[in-house]
Amino acid sequence: MVDPNWELKNCCQHEQVVFLVTIGVFTLVILALWRTFLLTPFKLITVFLHEVSHAIACKLTCGQVEGIQVHANEGGVTLTRGGIYWLILPAGYLGSSFWGMVLVLASTKLLTARIAAGFLILALLIVFFIAKNWTLRGLCIGFIVFIAIVWVLQELTKVRILRYVILFIGVMNSLFSVYDIYDDLISRRVNSSDAEKFAELCPCPCNGAAWGVIWGMISFIFLSASIYLGLVILS
Repeated sequence: MVDPNWELKNCCQHEQVVFLVTIGVFTLVILALWRTFLLTPFKLITVFLHEVSHAIACKLTCGQVEGIQVHANEGGVTLTRGGIYWLILPAGYLGSSFWGMVLVLASTKLLTARIAAGFLILALLIVFFIAKNWTLRGLCIGFIVFIAIVWVLQELTKVRILRYVILFIGVMNSLFSVYDIYDDLISRRVNSSDAEKFAELCPCPCNGAAWGVIWGMISFIFLSASIYLGLVILS
């Protein structure tokens, strides 16, 4: 068994260069198309992962998930009952950042990209049946079909782009999570935001904007860690 190359000695080899360049290109494409309708489905999948993270935190703390909604205006809501509220609240923003990191790392190998695609399809199927609106149901159906087509092309043709699709979703998720934290919690100070609610529960003197900064820093750490660990995996 080869020890991990934590020091990144002899970086960067061909696969590592491709990994870095691809992330850079995807980042530029995402920023260039940020306000266009072309990215809307990928923004909505980030909102989906945000709400699913709330739901997972609720279930892990013995609560009940009563429904999930994702709206066309890139908003969403998870209806919960019980559970530990101060763990459920930050799980949305931090969870979506975490899933972005997982997807970026999964894209480094074909096997892990297949596993990530399978888990995405499974999560979309589960959420389809508890979705409370047709925007979310349509998103689930659309991405199940999209991922399935990419997977079939990967296995049966020379169009082998599954790893790149998983990487794109991961990069998009990471960038949108950081932007969403800034837009919702720092620049606009939405009074009903998760951070404002969390600030009311937390005994420390931080307000919602301060928690937004803290969560934003954690999300950026997830993004940086995904790049570093990806390079380690590929070394």
